[in-house]
Amino acid sequence: MLIRLEPQGKQVELPGRRRVGDLLTKLGIVAGTVLVIREDELLTEDEVVEAGDDIELRAVISGGSA
Repeated sequence: MLIRLEPQGKQVELPGRRRVGDLLTKLGIVAGTVLVIREDELLTEDEVVEAGDDIELRAVISGGSA
């Protein structure tokens, strides 16, 4: 599967099928700090991504009040 990390613009390829939570652990990313997107669908930690999937991990950015 091809994983795109945004906004860093990095790409990582991982073989096989795995749960989103396991994917994040493998990449050293804390759940809740990224949105996991496949096509136009947001994925939860318990969903499975397949070897041929194109996944985007988009950083969650929060802003405080001014």
